Amino acid sequence: MGYTSRRRSFQGFGLKPPVELGKEYEADIVEMSRRGDAGVAKIKGFVIFVSDTKKGDHVKFVITKIGRRYAMAEPVKEIEGEE
Repeated sequence: MGYTSRRRSFQGFGLKPPVELGKEYEADIVEMSRRGDAGVAKIKGFVIFVSDTKKGDHVKFVITKIGRRYAMAEPVKEIEGEE
């Protein structure tokens, strides 16, 4: 019996990612990536790795790459004091 993955890509469900390349978004960093080099934000359940951030940050970021299951982003500006 071979290994079959039950994991599907976001697009595998016929869904378009809720982010667009080059557009700016704002979200909370909810966790760190496995490597610890990027924070993880989510928009409508879609994972976005934001470089140079840490858990608990609230940041604006621009999407630099969109994959099948995640996107990569760079921070634009941190917003402090908002909750």
